[in-house]
Amino acid sequence: MYKRIRNYLRNRTIIDYVPEIIEEPEFKLLEISSAWKGHDLIIRDLITRFNLKTENCLEFGVEFGFSTVALSSYFDKVIGVDLFTGDIHTSNKKYHYEDTVNRLAPFKNINLIRADYKEYIKNDTQHYNLIHVDIVHTYKDTYDCGLWSAEHSDCTIFHDTESFSDVRDAVYDIAKKTGKKFYNYKKHYGLGIIV
Repeated sequence: MYKRIRNYLRNRTIIDYVPEIIEEPEFKLLEISSAWKGHDLIIRDLITRFNLKTENCLEFGVEFGFSTVALSSYFDKVIGVDLFTGDIHTSNKKYHYEDTVNRLAPFKNINLIRADYKEYIKNDTQHYNLIHVDIVHTYKDTYDCGLWSAEHSDCTIFHDTESFSDVRDAVYDIAKKTGKKFYNYKKHYGLGIIV
């Protein structure tokens, strides 16, 4: 019964995100398969709607770099943090750091850092205009990384809120704890937005 009440309350406080601006990024996107495809079209809308500055962006979970390149079309500097080894929810489990560095080399405003988010957040006190979280899709990891991100950014976005209930639950709890709003874009496996 508690779970049904929680789901009812959660669904009443999550705001459906309906973009007004659909725009292809300026940079030519990578010709790779990505579950993030489609979200690249609403980055300008996020920036405009929430009046975000575009000086810096941090991304946890680069994988092959599709979202990183999309974000680099709009932000002066993008830092991508990843172990580049895949996780329990990805199909690719081989080490691909060098391949990703080479693939993203033409994009001079991207800096890739090979690290686990847990280690990275211990030493970074910077504030970001936007942080993107797309890591292992467990509640704990999403919550821990996402809470730090929400406290260190003007806007935090989370991929896979529609395909992983643990991600959606963590984003809901982060919004509740921080007193911020939780918007959810339901297309393309879901994009949670905390502002």
